[in-house]
Amino acid sequence: MKHFATAMALTLALGVPAVAQEAAHKVVGVSIPAATHGWAGGMNYFAQATVERLEKVYPQLEFVLTTASDPSKQVNDIEDMVATRHIDALVVLPFESEPLTGPVQNAKASGAWITVVDRGLSVPGIEDLYVAGDNPGFGRESGEYMAQALPEGGKIVVLRGIPTTIDNERVEGFQKAIEGKNIEILGMEHGNWNRDDSFAVMQDYLSKYPQIDAVWASDDDMAVGVLAAIEAAGRKDIKFVLGGAGMKEMVKRVMDKDAMIPADVTYPPAMIATAIELTAVGLVSPAPVSGRFVIGSVLITPENAASYYFPDSPF
Repeated sequence: MKHFATAMALTLALGVPAVAQEAAHKVVGVSIPAATHGWAGGMNYFAQATVERLEKVYPQLEFVLTTASDPSKQVNDIEDMVATRHIDALVVLPFESEPLTGPVQNAKASGAWITVVDRGLSVPGIEDLYVAGDNPGFGRESGEYMAQALPEGGKIVVLRGIPTTIDNERVEGFQKAIEGKNIEILGMEHGNWNRDDSFAVMQDYLSKYPQIDAVWASDDDMAVGVLAAIEAAGRKDIKFVLGGAGMKEMVKRVMDKDAMIPADVTYPPAMIATAIELTAVGLVSPAPVSGRFVIGSVLITPENAASYYFPDSPF
């Protein structure tokens, strides 16, 4: 697909997947978090656009798209899809991994094809198809850049996302990349991929630590909150903040060689479109679509930033 030139791997199962059936009316449930931050806003935009397009392409498919502002709402949405809409397939980006695992297992038990996007579930193997960015690679790229930007080592603070499998993978990749680089992590707290939460976490860090050399915010929305806290405190010791996901405002700052945002790491919200599209193809054709579709993470620098800057994008 043109939108996913950075895709690393699509491992296809042999034979015709159970989801592929004759052309008949089928219902696809799509359950995603609400647009609580920029990346999620972009993901919502691409989900809605993809559903609208595929309804025209495949008139035999009916899509049920729901958004949830918390895990309990998403659990209720999925339970309703199974009980009242009798969905044939579920595309789900879990708000959090643990509370969504049981409901998705129940959807699987009902006979629905399961496509899990991005955050993963706490029990492996439930999904038929998994679509996500390269989260270990995201952490690795971030850690390698941090080590390069601090060649003499230094003291840093870290903001984690929402407690999920992908957050664990990112942090593990980051920590491995900075091993032996004389980089000390002073603190590591959850900013929940939220600007306000990250502002509060960074305020706490600034009050605790008189010397911070850099911040791994691990997300562009969290980086916005971090930068606001640094500015409000008037701190001058922090050399730079490294976010991630490719928010257009951050990519522009990289393009402009802003010293505080010298780089970024990609993680496209349009991956939800890949997930919905592949699920639809599996429902209407014998094409095998089970397996894993992993979208690679790329380090954005002033040298390549123009290739990742889309001013008309919602994110």
